[in-house]
Amino acid sequence: MKERQDAWSEENDLLLAETVLRHVREGSTQLNAFEEVGDRLNRTSAACGFRWNAVVRHDYEKALALSKKQRKQRQRALGQQQPVKKTLLYTPPATVLEEFGSSLTETFETSEPAKQNNAPVSIEHVISFLHSLKGRNNNTETLYRENERLKRENNEMIKQNEELMKKVSKLEQSAVSIQEDYETLMKIMNRARKLVLFDEEERPATKFKMDRNGNLEKVAE
Repeated sequence: MKERQDAWSEENDLLLAETVLRHVREGSTQLNAFEEVGDRLNRTSAACGFRWNAVVRHDYEKALALSKKQRKQRQRALGQQQPVKKTLLYTPPATVLEEFGSSLTETFETSEPAKQNNAPVSIEHVISFLHSLKGRNNNTETLYRENERLKRENNEMIKQNEELMKKVSKLEQSAVSIQEDYETLMKIMNRARKLVLFDEEERPATKFKMDRNGNLEKVAE
């Protein structure tokens, strides 16, 4: 069974492009080209076809059109006025059924590794895989909704945090103002206390004397 290889190098893409263009130019099919490249790179033809249509083909549109034109010119040179059955340039070592099974095996090997055991893919595996796809789609929708909910909650928390930060800022400003008022008040009270003490020190002491009856009376200053 062919091993799965996710990384495509520039050399792999170039080989794929050259092979496809050669098959088209000489009257073969793109599928036959995918089979040839797949065997040379130890990939499935499905993987090669996907790579060609999704990535590589965009860079070779003009070359592909030229190859098709050269194929028609070649047919005219051979006197073939009507379209003829395409001639396959490459004969894969495996049958079409084996190739299809290998392609499905590559698709399922990440989702149901325990069921593969290098055995041919059965219709039960296909059905099971489709069910798993449906389950993954449902999970994706659930995750999407949960993600949207978390985004909303996060935005609400950000707003609440901003409001709390504003309140904290106001409280800090109020605390600074209260501290300044307190310090000013303490300075006033200390100054008043000093003035009272100073006034008492400056004021002469009151003198008393005793009269004949033994009573104290204030002596006039």
